[in-house]
Amino acid sequence: MAKHPVLTLLAAFAVTRALAVEVEPIPAPAPPAGPVVLLTTHALDGHGGTLEGANIEIANGRITSIEARPAGAAIDLRGYTVLPGWIDTHVHLDSHWDRNGRIATEDEPRMEAAMGIALAGWDTLMAGFTTVQTVGDPTEQPLRDAIRDHGFPGPRVLTSLAWIAGTPETTPDELRAMVRERKAQGADLIKITASSSQRVGATPTFTEAQLKILCDEAKAVGLRPMVHAYRSQVAAAARAGCHQVEHATYATPEELEVAVAAGMFISPQVGIVVQNYIENQDRYLGVGNYTEEGMAIMERDMPLDFELCRLVAQMPDAKLVFSTDATAGAHGRNAEEFIGRVEYCGLAPMQALVSANKIAAEALGMADELGRLAPGYQADIIALDGNPLEDLTAVRRVVFVMRGGVVYKWTGGNAR
Repeated sequence: MAKHPVLTLLAAFAVTRALAVEVEPIPAPAPPAGPVVLLTTHALDGHGGTLEGANIEIANGRITSIEARPAGAAIDLRGYTVLPGWIDTHVHLDSHWDRNGRIATEDEPRMEAAMGIALAGWDTLMAGFTTVQTVGDPTEQPLRDAIRDHGFPGPRVLTSLAWIAGTPETTPDELRAMVRERKAQGADLIKITASSSQRVGATPTFTEAQLKILCDEAKAVGLRPMVHAYRSQVAAAARAGCHQVEHATYATPEELEVAVAAGMFISPQVGIVVQNYIENQDRYLGVGNYTEEGMAIMERDMPLDFELCRLVAQMPDAKLVFSTDATAGAHGRNAEEFIGRVEYCGLAPMQALVSANKIAAEALGMADELGRLAPGYQADIIALDGNPLEDLTAVRRVVFVMRGGVVYKWTGGNAR
Protein backbone atom coordinates (compact mmCIF):
# COMPACT_ATOMS: atom_id res chain seq x y z
CA MET A 1 0.00 0.00 0.00
CA ALA A 2 2.77 2.46 0.88
CA LYS A 3 4.21 2.08 -2.61
CA HIS A 4 1.07 3.45 -4.25
CA PRO A 5 2.11 6.81 -5.79
CA VAL A 6 -0.99 8.62 -4.58
CA LEU A 7 -0.73 7.35 -1.01
CA THR A 8 3.00 8.05 -0.87
CA LEU A 9 2.50 11.69 -1.84
CA LEU A 10 -0.47 12.03 0.51
CA ALA A 11 1.73 10.86 3.36
CA ALA A 12 4.36 13.45 2.46
CA PHE A 13 1.80 16.24 2.44
CA ALA A 14 0.39 15.05 5.75
CA VAL A 15 3.81 15.08 7.43
CA THR A 16 4.50 18.62 6.17
CA ARG A 17 1.14 19.81 7.53
CA ALA A 18 1.69 18.05 10.86
CA LEU A 19 5.09 19.69 11.37
CA ALA A 20 3.60 23.10 10.54
CA VAL A 21 6.93 24.16 9.06
CA GLU A 22 7.10 27.59 7.46
CA VAL A 23 8.35 26.84 3.94
CA GLU A 24 7.85 28.15 0.47
CA PRO A 25 5.02 26.44 -1.49
CA ILE A 26 6.17 23.41 -3.45
CA PRO A 27 6.17 24.43 -7.13
CA ALA A 28 4.67 22.22 -9.78
CA PRO A 29 7.36 20.19 -11.54
CA ALA A 30 7.91 21.32 -15.09
CA PRO A 31 6.86 18.82 -17.76
CA PRO A 32 9.74 17.14 -19.57
CA ALA A 33 11.41 19.61 -21.90
CA GLY A 34 11.58 16.95 -24.58
CA PRO A 35 11.27 16.47 -27.31
CA VAL A 36 9.88 12.96 -27.15
CA VAL A 37 8.16 11.27 -30.08
CA LEU A 38 5.25 8.84 -29.85
CA LEU A 39 5.46 6.38 -32.72
CA THR A 40 2.00 5.32 -33.89
CA THR A 41 0.38 3.29 -36.61
CA HIS A 42 -3.26 4.22 -35.95
CA ALA A 43 -4.61 7.26 -34.11
CA LEU A 44 -7.90 9.09 -33.69
CA ASP A 45 -7.52 12.86 -33.67
CA GLY A 46 -10.42 13.57 -31.27
CA HIS A 47 -12.40 15.51 -33.88
CA GLY A 48 -13.67 12.56 -35.87
CA GLY A 49 -10.63 12.01 -38.05
CA THR A 50 -7.95 9.32 -38.17
CA LEU A 51 -4.18 9.61 -38.40
CA GLU A 52 -2.22 6.75 -39.95
CA GLY A 53 1.48 6.45 -39.19
CA ALA A 54 1.68 9.71 -37.24
CA ASN A 55 4.80 10.48 -35.21
CA ILE A 56 3.61 12.78 -32.42
CA GLU A 57 6.32 15.05 -31.06
CA ILE A 58 5.90 16.49 -27.56
CA ALA A 59 7.91 19.19 -25.81
CA ASN A 60 7.20 21.15 -22.63
CA GLY A 61 3.86 19.45 -22.14
CA ARG A 62 2.39 20.20 -25.56
CA ILE A 63 2.15 18.58 -28.95
CA THR A 64 4.58 20.26 -31.34
CA SER A 65 4.14 18.08 -34.42
CA ILE A 66 2.27 15.03 -35.68
CA GLU A 67 4.74 14.48 -38.50
CA ALA A 68 7.97 14.42 -36.55
CA ARG A 69 11.12 12.61 -37.62
CA PRO A 70 11.49 9.61 -35.24
CA ALA A 71 14.78 10.58 -33.67
CA GLY A 72 16.00 10.79 -30.08
CA ALA A 73 13.69 9.81 -27.24
CA ALA A 74 10.70 7.83 -28.45
CA ILE A 75 7.87 5.69 -27.11
CA ASP A 76 6.70 2.98 -29.47
CA LEU A 77 2.89 2.85 -29.51
CA ARG A 78 2.68 1.11 -32.86
CA GLY A 79 0.06 -1.61 -32.81
CA TYR A 80 -2.19 0.32 -30.42
CA THR A 81 -4.87 2.93 -31.02
CA VAL A 82 -3.72 6.36 -29.88
CA LEU A 83 -6.12 9.22 -29.12
CA PRO A 84 -6.47 12.32 -26.95
CA GLY A 85 -7.06 11.73 -23.25
CA TRP A 86 -10.75 11.59 -22.49
CA ILE A 87 -12.72 14.29 -20.67
CA ASP A 88 -15.56 13.47 -18.26
CA THR A 89 -17.61 16.61 -17.62
CA HIS A 90 -19.51 15.28 -14.58
CA VAL A 91 -18.00 13.16 -11.81
CA HIS A 92 -18.01 13.20 -8.01
CA LEU A 93 -14.49 12.43 -6.82
CA ASP A 94 -15.55 13.08 -3.23
CA SER A 95 -17.82 10.00 -3.40
CA HIS A 96 -15.82 6.94 -2.34
CA TRP A 97 -15.95 3.86 -0.11
CA ASP A 98 -14.91 4.17 3.51
CA ARG A 99 -12.74 1.67 5.40
CA ASN A 100 -15.79 -0.60 5.79
CA GLY A 101 -16.61 -0.62 2.09
CA ARG A 102 -19.63 1.65 2.54
CA ILE A 103 -20.30 5.03 0.98
CA ALA A 104 -18.26 7.53 2.99
CA THR A 105 -20.04 10.18 5.03
CA GLU A 106 -19.01 13.47 6.63
CA ASP A 107 -18.06 11.51 9.76
CA GLU A 108 -15.10 9.87 8.02
CA PRO A 109 -11.70 10.96 9.40
CA ARG A 110 -10.24 13.74 7.25
CA MET A 111 -7.08 11.85 6.25
CA GLU A 112 -9.10 8.83 5.19
CA ALA A 113 -11.42 11.08 3.19
CA ALA A 114 -8.43 12.71 1.48
CA MET A 115 -7.04 9.30 0.50
CA GLY A 116 -10.43 8.21 -0.84
CA ILE A 117 -10.78 11.31 -2.99
CA ALA A 118 -7.20 11.08 -4.28
CA LEU A 119 -7.58 7.40 -5.13
CA ALA A 120 -10.79 8.16 -7.03
CA GLY A 121 -8.80 10.62 -9.10
CA TRP A 122 -5.96 8.16 -9.64
CA ASP A 123 -8.31 5.38 -10.76
CA THR A 124 -9.96 7.81 -13.16
CA LEU A 125 -6.61 8.84 -14.67
CA MET A 126 -5.54 5.22 -15.08
CA ALA A 127 -8.75 4.61 -17.06
CA GLY A 128 -7.69 7.21 -19.64
CA PHE A 129 -9.55 10.26 -18.35
CA THR A 130 -6.98 13.03 -18.22
CA THR A 131 -9.47 15.83 -17.40
CA VAL A 132 -12.55 15.68 -15.19
CA GLN A 133 -15.12 18.15 -13.94
CA THR A 134 -16.09 17.18 -10.41
CA VAL A 135 -19.26 18.90 -9.32
CA GLY A 136 -20.36 18.80 -5.79
CA ASP A 137 -18.12 19.19 -2.78
CA PRO A 138 -15.48 21.59 -1.35
CA THR A 139 -13.28 18.63 -0.37
CA GLU A 140 -12.35 18.26 -4.05
CA GLN A 141 -10.56 21.63 -4.10
CA PRO A 142 -7.35 20.49 -2.35
CA LEU A 143 -6.95 17.66 -4.86
CA ARG A 144 -7.43 20.05 -7.78
CA ASP A 145 -4.85 22.42 -6.32
CA ALA A 146 -2.33 19.68 -5.51
CA ILE A 147 -2.54 18.31 -9.05
CA ARG A 148 -2.39 21.73 -10.69
CA ASP A 149 0.15 23.41 -8.42
CA HIS A 150 2.33 20.61 -7.03
CA GLY A 151 2.40 17.83 -9.62
CA PHE A 152 0.26 15.46 -7.54
CA PRO A 153 -0.69 12.46 -9.71
CA GLY A 154 -4.21 12.62 -11.07
CA PRO A 155 -6.34 13.99 -13.87
CA ARG A 156 -6.65 17.71 -14.55
CA VAL A 157 -9.51 18.70 -12.23
CA LEU A 158 -12.14 21.41 -12.52
CA THR A 159 -14.55 21.74 -9.62
CA SER A 160 -17.77 23.56 -8.79
CA LEU A 161 -17.13 23.09 -5.06
CA ALA A 162 -20.56 22.77 -3.38
CA TRP A 163 -23.55 22.98 -5.69
CA ILE A 164 -26.09 25.77 -5.35
CA ALA A 165 -29.44 24.70 -3.92
CA GLY A 166 -32.42 26.69 -2.74
CA THR A 167 -36.19 27.04 -2.85
CA PRO A 168 -38.64 29.15 -4.87
CA GLU A 169 -38.52 31.59 -1.95
CA THR A 170 -34.78 32.25 -2.18
CA THR A 171 -34.39 35.95 -3.03
CA PRO A 172 -32.54 37.35 -6.06
CA ASP A 173 -29.90 38.93 -3.81
CA GLU A 174 -29.37 35.61 -2.02
CA LEU A 175 -29.01 33.81 -5.35
CA ARG A 176 -26.41 36.25 -6.64
CA ALA A 177 -24.55 36.07 -3.36
CA MET A 178 -24.34 32.27 -3.64
CA VAL A 179 -22.73 32.56 -7.06
CA ARG A 180 -20.28 35.24 -5.93
CA GLU A 181 -19.37 33.15 -2.90
CA ARG A 182 -18.44 30.19 -5.10
CA LYS A 183 -16.37 32.50 -7.27
CA ALA A 184 -14.55 33.84 -4.24
CA GLN A 185 -13.93 30.32 -2.97
CA GLY A 186 -12.19 29.40 -6.23
CA ALA A 187 -14.81 27.42 -8.14
CA ASP A 188 -14.19 26.68 -11.84
CA LEU A 189 -17.89 26.53 -12.66
CA ILE A 190 -21.29 26.85 -11.00
CA LYS A 191 -23.39 23.73 -10.38
CA ILE A 192 -27.10 24.44 -9.87
CA THR A 193 -29.62 21.87 -8.65
CA ALA A 194 -32.83 22.88 -10.41
CA SER A 195 -34.60 19.66 -9.42
CA SER A 196 -34.63 17.39 -6.41
CA SER A 197 -33.03 13.96 -6.74
CA GLN A 198 -34.69 11.43 -8.99
CA ARG A 199 -34.82 9.19 -5.93
CA VAL A 200 -37.20 11.59 -4.17
CA GLY A 201 -39.43 12.77 -7.00
CA ALA A 202 -37.32 14.92 -9.37
CA THR A 203 -39.40 17.99 -8.51
CA PRO A 204 -38.51 21.65 -9.27
CA THR A 205 -36.48 23.50 -6.65
CA PHE A 206 -36.01 26.82 -8.48
CA THR A 207 -38.29 28.87 -10.73
CA GLU A 208 -37.24 29.76 -14.26
CA ALA A 209 -36.76 33.37 -13.16
CA GLN A 210 -34.39 32.19 -10.42
CA LEU A 211 -32.45 30.04 -12.88
CA LYS A 212 -31.98 33.06 -15.11
CA ILE A 213 -30.63 35.09 -12.19
CA LEU A 214 -28.21 32.31 -11.27
CA CYS A 215 -26.99 31.66 -14.80
CA ASP A 216 -26.69 35.35 -15.65
CA GLU A 217 -24.69 35.96 -12.47
CA ALA A 218 -22.45 32.96 -13.18
CA LYS A 219 -21.63 34.30 -16.63
CA ALA A 220 -21.14 37.79 -15.21
CA VAL A 221 -18.37 36.50 -12.92
CA GLY A 222 -16.84 34.39 -15.69
CA LEU A 223 -18.06 30.93 -14.71
CA ARG A 224 -20.01 28.35 -16.70
CA PRO A 225 -23.39 27.33 -15.19
CA MET A 226 -24.20 23.60 -15.19
CA VAL A 227 -27.74 22.58 -14.21
CA HIS A 228 -28.96 19.34 -12.64
CA ALA A 229 -32.48 19.14 -14.05
CA TYR A 230 -35.39 16.81 -14.72
CA ARG A 231 -38.75 17.21 -16.45
CA SER A 232 -39.73 20.75 -17.50
CA GLN A 233 -36.70 22.21 -15.70
CA VAL A 234 -34.62 21.22 -18.73
CA ALA A 235 -36.43 23.71 -20.97
CA ALA A 236 -36.54 26.27 -18.16
CA ALA A 237 -32.75 26.11 -17.79
CA ALA A 238 -32.36 26.52 -21.55
CA ARG A 239 -34.60 29.56 -21.68
CA ALA A 240 -32.69 30.95 -18.69
CA GLY A 241 -29.49 30.88 -20.74
CA CYS A 242 -27.69 28.16 -18.79
CA HIS A 243 -24.71 26.37 -20.33
CA GLN A 244 -25.06 22.63 -19.68
CA VAL A 245 -27.86 20.38 -18.44
CA GLU A 246 -27.31 17.04 -16.73
CA HIS A 247 -29.64 14.03 -16.59
CA ALA A 248 -32.79 15.51 -18.22
CA THR A 249 -34.83 12.39 -17.36
CA TYR A 250 -38.61 12.75 -17.91
CA ALA A 251 -38.17 15.71 -20.29
CA THR A 252 -40.48 15.65 -23.31
CA PRO A 253 -39.21 15.78 -26.91
CA GLU A 254 -40.47 19.35 -27.11
CA GLU A 255 -38.54 20.33 -23.98
CA LEU A 256 -35.39 18.71 -25.33
CA GLU A 257 -35.80 20.62 -28.58
CA VAL A 258 -35.82 23.87 -26.58
CA ALA A 259 -32.50 22.89 -25.02
CA VAL A 260 -30.98 21.94 -28.39
CA ALA A 261 -32.20 25.17 -30.02
CA ALA A 262 -30.61 27.15 -27.18
CA GLY A 263 -27.24 25.50 -27.87
CA MET A 264 -27.01 23.83 -24.47
CA PHE A 265 -24.65 20.96 -23.87
CA ILE A 266 -26.88 18.03 -22.90
CA SER A 267 -25.83 14.89 -21.07
CA PRO A 268 -28.13 12.05 -20.13
CA GLN A 269 -26.15 9.21 -18.53
CA VAL A 270 -26.86 5.68 -19.74
CA GLY A 271 -23.78 3.50 -19.29
CA ILE A 272 -22.63 3.42 -15.68
CA VAL A 273 -24.31 5.61 -13.06
CA VAL A 274 -27.59 3.79 -12.40
CA GLN A 275 -26.02 0.40 -13.09
CA ASN A 276 -23.36 1.17 -10.48
CA TYR A 277 -25.93 2.22 -7.89
CA ILE A 278 -27.90 -0.99 -8.39
CA GLU A 279 -24.78 -3.18 -8.37
CA ASN A 280 -23.55 -1.57 -5.14
CA GLN A 281 -26.81 -0.63 -3.47
CA ASP A 282 -25.99 -2.47 -0.24
CA ARG A 283 -23.02 -0.10 0.14
CA TYR A 284 -25.26 2.96 -0.32
CA LEU A 285 -28.52 2.09 1.44
CA GLY A 286 -29.21 3.88 4.69
CA VAL A 287 -27.22 7.03 3.91
CA GLY A 288 -29.00 10.25 2.92
CA ASN A 289 -31.67 9.65 0.28
CA TYR A 290 -30.25 6.27 -0.71
CA THR A 291 -33.30 4.15 0.04
CA GLU A 292 -34.66 0.94 -1.43
CA GLU A 293 -37.53 2.94 -2.90
CA GLY A 294 -35.15 5.43 -4.50
CA MET A 295 -32.99 2.68 -5.99
CA ALA A 296 -36.11 1.00 -7.38
CA ILE A 297 -37.18 4.27 -9.03
CA MET A 298 -33.82 4.65 -10.78
CA GLU A 299 -33.83 1.06 -11.98
CA ARG A 300 -37.46 1.25 -13.12
CA ASP A 301 -36.91 4.45 -15.09
CA MET A 302 -33.53 3.60 -16.62
CA PRO A 303 -35.20 2.76 -19.98
CA LEU A 304 -36.49 6.35 -20.03
CA ASP A 305 -32.88 7.54 -19.91
CA PHE A 306 -32.10 5.32 -22.88
CA GLU A 307 -35.03 6.68 -24.88
CA LEU A 308 -34.18 10.28 -24.00
CA CYS A 309 -30.59 9.77 -25.12
CA ARG A 310 -31.80 8.29 -28.42
CA LEU A 311 -34.01 11.33 -28.96
CA VAL A 312 -31.19 13.79 -28.33
CA ALA A 313 -28.79 11.82 -30.53
CA GLN A 314 -31.24 12.09 -33.44
CA MET A 315 -31.72 15.86 -33.13
CA PRO A 316 -29.67 17.91 -35.61
CA ASP A 317 -27.20 20.24 -33.91
CA ALA A 318 -27.58 18.57 -30.50
CA LYS A 319 -24.48 18.91 -28.33
CA LEU A 320 -24.45 15.51 -26.65
CA VAL A 321 -21.50 15.82 -24.30
CA PHE A 322 -19.77 13.02 -22.38
CA SER A 323 -20.43 12.76 -18.66
CA THR A 324 -20.93 9.84 -16.30
CA ASP A 325 -21.98 11.24 -12.89
CA ALA A 326 -19.44 8.73 -11.54
CA THR A 327 -19.68 8.12 -7.80
CA ALA A 328 -18.16 5.48 -5.49
CA GLY A 329 -17.83 2.21 -7.38
CA ALA A 330 -17.72 3.87 -10.80
CA HIS A 331 -14.38 5.72 -10.66
CA GLY A 332 -12.05 4.09 -13.15
CA ARG A 333 -15.01 2.57 -15.00
CA ASN A 334 -16.06 5.81 -16.69
CA ALA A 335 -15.46 4.31 -20.15
CA GLU A 336 -18.54 2.10 -19.72
CA GLU A 337 -20.49 5.19 -20.75
CA PHE A 338 -19.05 4.87 -24.28
CA ILE A 339 -20.46 1.38 -24.54
CA GLY A 340 -23.81 2.53 -23.16
CA ARG A 341 -24.03 5.41 -25.61
CA VAL A 342 -23.50 3.13 -28.58
CA GLU A 343 -25.87 0.44 -27.29
CA TYR A 344 -28.64 2.63 -25.88
CA CYS A 345 -28.34 5.97 -27.70
CA GLY A 346 -27.57 4.63 -31.16
CA LEU A 347 -24.32 6.57 -31.54
CA ALA A 348 -21.56 5.30 -33.79
CA PRO A 349 -18.38 4.47 -31.85
CA MET A 350 -16.59 7.50 -33.32
CA GLN A 351 -19.43 9.81 -32.22
CA ALA A 352 -19.27 8.44 -28.69
CA LEU A 353 -15.52 8.97 -28.52
CA VAL A 354 -15.67 12.50 -29.94
CA SER A 355 -18.22 13.40 -27.24
CA ALA A 356 -15.40 12.90 -24.70
CA ASN A 357 -12.85 14.84 -26.74
CA LYS A 358 -13.96 17.68 -29.04
CA ILE A 359 -17.44 18.22 -27.58
CA ALA A 360 -16.34 17.87 -23.96
CA ALA A 361 -13.47 20.32 -24.51
CA GLU A 362 -15.94 22.80 -26.00
CA ALA A 363 -18.23 22.35 -22.99
CA LEU A 364 -15.32 23.24 -20.69
CA GLY A 365 -14.40 26.27 -22.77
CA MET A 366 -11.04 24.63 -23.51
CA ALA A 367 -11.48 23.68 -27.15
CA ASP A 368 -8.12 25.23 -28.08
CA GLU A 369 -6.31 23.32 -25.32
CA LEU A 370 -7.78 19.84 -24.99
CA GLY A 371 -9.36 16.99 -26.90
CA ARG A 372 -7.31 16.95 -30.09
CA LEU A 373 -4.12 15.48 -31.46
CA ALA A 374 -2.72 18.56 -33.16
CA PRO A 375 0.20 20.96 -32.69
CA GLY A 376 -0.31 23.41 -29.84
CA TYR A 377 -2.64 21.20 -27.82
CA GLN A 378 -1.90 19.82 -24.37
CA ALA A 379 -0.05 16.50 -24.55
CA ASP A 380 -2.90 14.54 -22.97
CA ILE A 381 -2.63 11.27 -24.88
CA ILE A 382 -3.75 7.70 -24.27
CA ALA A 383 -3.42 4.39 -26.08
CA LEU A 384 -5.77 1.42 -26.22
CA ASP A 385 -5.09 -2.24 -26.82
CA GLY A 386 -7.40 -2.65 -29.79
CA ASN A 387 -9.34 -0.48 -32.21
CA PRO A 388 -12.50 0.92 -30.58
CA LEU A 389 -14.05 1.60 -33.98
CA GLU A 390 -14.06 -2.14 -34.58
CA ASP A 391 -14.33 -3.43 -30.99
CA LEU A 392 -15.62 -0.82 -28.57
CA THR A 393 -14.60 -2.89 -25.56
CA ALA A 394 -11.06 -1.65 -26.32
CA VAL A 395 -11.99 1.43 -24.25
CA ARG A 396 -11.58 -0.84 -21.21
CA ARG A 397 -7.98 -1.65 -22.17
CA VAL A 398 -5.98 1.53 -21.63
CA VAL A 399 -2.26 0.73 -21.79
CA PHE A 400 -0.75 4.22 -21.96
CA VAL A 401 -1.64 7.49 -20.23
CA MET A 402 0.17 10.79 -20.66
CA ARG A 403 -1.11 14.06 -19.19
CA GLY A 404 0.65 17.31 -19.89
CA GLY A 405 3.61 15.47 -21.36
CA VAL A 406 4.12 13.30 -18.26
CA VAL A 407 3.69 9.54 -18.63
CA TYR A 408 1.60 8.07 -15.80
CA LYS A 409 0.94 4.62 -17.27
CA TRP A 410 2.68 2.45 -19.87
CA THR A 411 2.10 -1.28 -19.70
CA GLY A 412 2.75 -2.22 -23.30
CA GLY A 413 6.47 -1.78 -23.88
CA ASN A 414 9.57 0.29 -23.27
CA ALA A 415 10.69 3.72 -24.34
CA ARG A 416 13.89 3.98 -26.32
